[in-house]
Amino acid sequence: MFEKKSTNDESYKTDDSLNVSKPSKGSAKVIIGNGVKMIGEITDADNVQIDGNADVTMNTDNLVVGSTGNLKGTITSNNIDVSGKLKGKITAIETLTVQELGTVSGSIEYKNMQIKLGGKISGKMKVSDKISKLSDYKKNDKKAEEIISLQDVLKDKNT
Repeated sequence: MFEKKSTNDESYKTDDSLNVSKPSKGSAKVIIGNGVKMIGEITDADNVQIDGNADVTMNTDNLVVGSTGNLKGTITSNNIDVSGKLKGKITAIETLTVQELGTVSGSIEYKNMQIKLGGKISGKMKVSDKISKLSDYKKNDKKAEEIISLQDVLKDKNT
């Protein structure tokens, strides 16, 4: 009735490739779960999923706001998919998708938008074919420092 299985049995072998919670090598994923509250900044994440409440500044490749998600802040992402609530200064470099129960409001800039029946969007909207790449947003601080340094060098040469 109670057999002891051999440790050589195939069902006891573990295979790391079957671990679904383990991200693929080289990917950086952030998940804010339902019931979790976060305030701050998310940087260097490839994929972000918000199912809880967050008030953040973020630059990411892909953003998903789940049906229980409530996100506000300054958001820049290549692709944004909203089933919950998103509010703030929003830049979708490629596509903004608002699902059936999704709500997006604020200052919204996008290249492509898809709103499914029942989805809601409000605020100041701007369609733009010339949105800077995400990597440009990440480099803005470094470029500003370089410009200031160059101005100092030129000023020193003129004096």
